[in-house]
Amino acid sequence: MDKKWWKESVVYQIYPRSFMDSNGDGIGDIRGIISKLDYLKDLGVDVVWLSPVYKSPNDDNGYDISDYQNIMDEFGTMEDLDELLKQLHERGMKLMMDLVVNHSSDEHQWFVEARKSKDNPYRDYYIWRPGKDGREPNNWTSFFSGSAWEYDEVTGEYYLHLFSKKQPDLNWENPELRKEIYDMMKWWLDKGIDGFRMDVINLISKAEGLPSAPGGKRYDWGGDYFMNGLRVHEYLQEMNREVLSKFDIMTVGECPGASTSDAVKYANNEGTELNMIFTFEHMDLDSGPDGKWNVKPWKLRDLKEVMSKWQYELEGNGWNSLYLNNHDQPRMVSRFGNDKEYRVESAKMLATFLHMMKGTPYIYQGEELGMTNVHFENIEDYNDIEIHNMYREKVLECGEDHSEIMDAIYVKGRDNARTPVQWDSSPNAGFTTGTPWLKVNPNFQEINAAKATADSDSIYYYYQKLINLRKQYDIIVYGKYDLILEEHEQIFAYTRVLENKKLVVLTNFTGESAAFNLPEDIHLESAELIIGNYQVREGEVVDLLKLKPYEARVYLLK
Repeated sequence: MDKKWWKESVVYQIYPRSFMDSNGDGIGDIRGIISKLDYLKDLGVDVVWLSPVYKSPNDDNGYDISDYQNIMDEFGTMEDLDELLKQLHERGMKLMMDLVVNHSSDEHQWFVEARKSKDNPYRDYYIWRPGKDGREPNNWTSFFSGSAWEYDEVTGEYYLHLFSKKQPDLNWENPELRKEIYDMMKWWLDKGIDGFRMDVINLISKAEGLPSAPGGKRYDWGGDYFMNGLRVHEYLQEMNREVLSKFDIMTVGECPGASTSDAVKYANNEGTELNMIFTFEHMDLDSGPDGKWNVKPWKLRDLKEVMSKWQYELEGNGWNSLYLNNHDQPRMVSRFGNDKEYRVESAKMLATFLHMMKGTPYIYQGEELGMTNVHFENIEDYNDIEIHNMYREKVLECGEDHSEIMDAIYVKGRDNARTPVQWDSSPNAGFTTGTPWLKVNPNFQEINAAKATADSDSIYYYYQKLINLRKQYDIIVYGKYDLILEEHEQIFAYTRVLENKKLVVLTNFTGESAAFNLPEDIHLESAELIIGNYQVREGEVVDLLKLKPYEARVYLLK
């Protein structure tokens, strides 16, 4: 058992803009977070991952950074951040910061200099190319729609931006740029932060010559030329040697398009790169052939296949991260559960399903309350750049049906996760005394933290119990995973085994009761039910077995 604190931790992600506003300007801030630390301590989480709070013009809600060593005015000051760090550490919790170094803001001093002239010393910190035949240097499309290139009048060249045009990509081939990034990382770690979540870190190495995607389309997906690129492991190993290996910290890389074999390199046991990565395979199960906005129903069989593949192929080779929602994904209870009549049951079931797997679990703010997706009537009520770019392209430019596109936004839009945290039933859910930057979900009077913490049977206390069990039982952290009842259409079931102990995890993903037969080598007569989301009578065994709608049970066998 290769024990590590970051394997045993539970992480809570805070999206600061939507967490808690302390000064009534409608925008969450660092002081607001400090005011809620006891709530997080009571929940039991070990690490707080803070989405970006750095100086930023806020084109992509802080993921466009103009100064890596300064705090966005709306969020507070560096003194506030130092106070947050101190208060977390006093409560025995850690702070993981977001690291966004695939791109910067176009308002970063480096880029301001770089665009002045072709021979500016900072020019090579970014990726510039002349046009081809009066067009962009290649046909790559950006993650946020449209070309991945922006023409710059001053020098008559294009710069690459895989995201917004205000997020120019950094040129990792430049050793001076890399050194600046490592120095900045050391500065934060010397301050005492406990790790980094690295934004799209597997995009930092672009293919030599930046070739166009084949097929001759004007704009096309060029992921093969910038995801998991040729030099990405070289860069991360250098980062590890220069910075990460010198501190006892936690690192997780966001790696879209990474396979399990990529993951084993990024999160290898030798510890030469990162501790773990975020995979997206399970997040793509409801995406059709045309990508995320082309919504199709997801299938339990596919979820079993993807989750099990990552469990099996990283066993002994690397470490998994476990999540079902974050600031870029819709609310998990709306997506994988039932946010109407079985909201509480399905939220608890999904939490059980995830937290009993092998890996480090991530909770996204409001998940512990069972917060749901939101349906705003008007496109103007949404704030997200990705939503607006897509709507403009599909509806205004291509004439697609407004209501169909709105339906896709209701299912997949990033603002589903970004509505303010619902603290109580007072105006604006207790998030702000002002006008919130994004409207609050209208269901806040039913779903809020005040109600949840006053109800011993709430989703919040269920999460608290799951987190406590993880601290009690090594098997939950270190046990080996095995899928059972593989063909069952309603139930996702698996075992975890460590030495002479076995856990049996049973979860019903449907709104109907589900009957099943356990494998012959599993007997529950003398097993201990350590957690379940329904009341179970003393001695009630499930061999004859039926699970209620969205029921979850975890048994410990000795």
